[in-house]
Amino acid sequence: MMKYSTSPTPSTSSYPRSTSPLPAPANYQPTTASAAVKRYKYLRRLFKFNQMDFEFAAWQMVYLFVAPQKVFRNFNYRKHTKSQFARDDPAFLVLLSVWLFLSSMFFALCIGLSSGQIALFVLFVVFVDFIGAGILVSTIFWYVSNKYLSVDGAGGDVEWGYAFDVHINAFFPPLSLLHCFQILLFHNLLSHSGFLACFVSNTFWLASIVYYLYITFLGYSNLPMIKNARAFLLPLPALFVLYVGTLLANWNLSHMLMDFYHYRVL
Repeated sequence: MMKYSTSPTPSTSSYPRSTSPLPAPANYQPTTASAAVKRYKYLRRLFKFNQMDFEFAAWQMVYLFVAPQKVFRNFNYRKHTKSQFARDDPAFLVLLSVWLFLSSMFFALCIGLSSGQIALFVLFVVFVDFIGAGILVSTIFWYVSNKYLSVDGAGGDVEWGYAFDVHINAFFPPLSLLHCFQILLFHNLLSHSGFLACFVSNTFWLASIVYYLYITFLGYSNLPMIKNARAFLLPLPALFVLYVGTLLANWNLSHMLMDFYHYRVL
């Protein structure tokens, strides 16, 4: 029997971001499920691949590169149909985990790690760089947004699950740039000394961090209970100054990353 997706059909037309309420369907019933219940249902679905919408998750990954503002329209839709901003379908997390594993394996092979070092490298990337750092960053942004950026009387707090969703959305483009696209140029260009290698390498890093900050800004500006979401863009001027400084100092950030990865798996 053919399985039909329950996710809304993604629109490829342009539209302005709006925080105005969407009309609720006639059969809409607000949920009173606690955060623990929502988390339990989400984790339980991790083992039910036939219930995941991988096609829509893949669409989101593509649009995080070309038009990230469109991805968050679905979060508004979910709020008005399921009374939560956070994803209830773990398909995006599953696809991201697979992409993280494959890109890390490819990265480790390209920098010449042994089989034992590759296994250790992948464990570090998955459990420290992705899960550990993701939980830490999401928790910090969740706390800061609820403590300092919330609108009085707007009703409701930022969900931790949504903060984690914003993080993994913002994490995907930098992961692809630094673990996949950059490594394709590493042996032919980036591993060499000189200004050109430094410029290309550090530009990859600049683009990655700009992507992360911009998608994070989009995620929090999408919430009606958040004000001054532009605070997430405040590091951009300092980031550009730092970028210029690394070029003037001929400090190749890709070399630093490779040295760090080699040191970590020794």
